Amino acid sequence: MAELLVLCYHAVSDRWDSPLAVRPDRLAQHLHWLVRRGYRGVTFTEAVTAPPAGRTLAVTFDDGYRSVLEQALPILHRLGLPGTIFVATDFVGRAVRWPGVDGWLGGPHEPELVTLSWPELRQLRDTGWEIGSHTRSHPRLSHLDDDAVQRELVESRTVCVAQLGACRSIALPYGDGDARVVALAREAGYDAVAGLPGAGLVEQVGWPRVGIYPPDGLSRFRVKVAPPVRRWRASAAARRLEATVRRR
Repeated sequence: MAELLVLCYHAVSDRWDSPLAVRPDRLAQHLHWLVRRGYRGVTFTEAVTAPPAGRTLAVTFDDGYRSVLEQALPILHRLGLPGTIFVATDFVGRAVRWPGVDGWLGGPHEPELVTLSWPELRQLRDTGWEIGSHTRSHPRLSHLDDDAVQRELVESRTVCVAQLGACRSIALPYGDGDARVVALAREAGYDAVAGLPGAGLVEQVGWPRVGIYPPDGLSRFRVKVAPPVRRWRASAAARRLEATVRRR
């Protein structure tokens, strides 16, 4: 039986005091601990669609920050792990500007918001990483009508395929989605859809990822990734979803 673990990081920086930025030494500590415990690395799509037997790890990064190439790639390479990065195609090669990070614009940490360019993404691809979509403009998809969702999904995938040759997966911005969004993602050609527990329909997006953030030192990380804790969080999210549906 496969034991799947899918991690969700964002930026990797020892200078940026953002809730999205994990220090490089902490990332290395997390992943080294998992590798020592026998986890084998695969891309996100492999983890969701064809997981090998045994302990399987997919390390994913949302938003496409340049720090992933500069800080995370060397760490994962040393440990023999591939990664998956999800990019919002309207912002490739420039600073992101969506709600939640736009407060850093114009300040000393604005360079941390700059994302990888297409040549840099091709460099990652050529090392064995997967490049997935994070939509075009990073909206909350469940708030949009069908036509707008389709534009975000189809156009971002089209650009990724043109630039990179393939795009099999998507991460929902903010982890936000519902059954309608997931169905539209399948129609748009995505084989794997990534969400987060407690933000959307966990049971509808394949394997729920575990979000990892700055407070997650090794002790807290070990608790978060423990299989019983992950099963409990997934079932709790499912119960909340069921209660929500009953109220409608």
